[in-house]
Amino acid sequence: MKVPADLYYTKTHEWAKVEGNKARIGITDHAQEALGEIVFVELPQVGDELSAGDSLGAVESVKAASDVYTPVSGKVVAVNEALLSSPGDINADPYGKGWMVEIEMSNPSEVEKLLDAKAYEELLKEEA
Repeated sequence: MKVPADLYYTKTHEWAKVEGNKARIGITDHAQEALGEIVFVELPQVGDELSAGDSLGAVESVKAASDVYTPVSGKVVAVNEALLSSPGDINADPYGKGWMVEIEMSNPSEVEKLLDAKAYEELLKEEA
């Protein structure tokens, strides 16, 4: 299971790649594996304002449906519309082609509350 060192993580299995005041967000390798084959993705609209912890959309698999939560607050500036016709990209490449949204952060210090790769790996061990 991949846990890239350059990303931030949440206890609800989302990741954030922070560059400047923007965060690209998706679900982790662990989350996509637990869900199984993803068959549907619901995404927010560009321009939506979200607060940390808000649902930014949902993923549905053959086994379950699950909300996806934003780890940071801000305005949605991009959505990965390719996922609407190819939701399996999340299974194939959760940290690359499977990204879901990009948010312009209104409070970049929220990143400090997220888990680093080492802390996320510890969380996975505890949950196993």
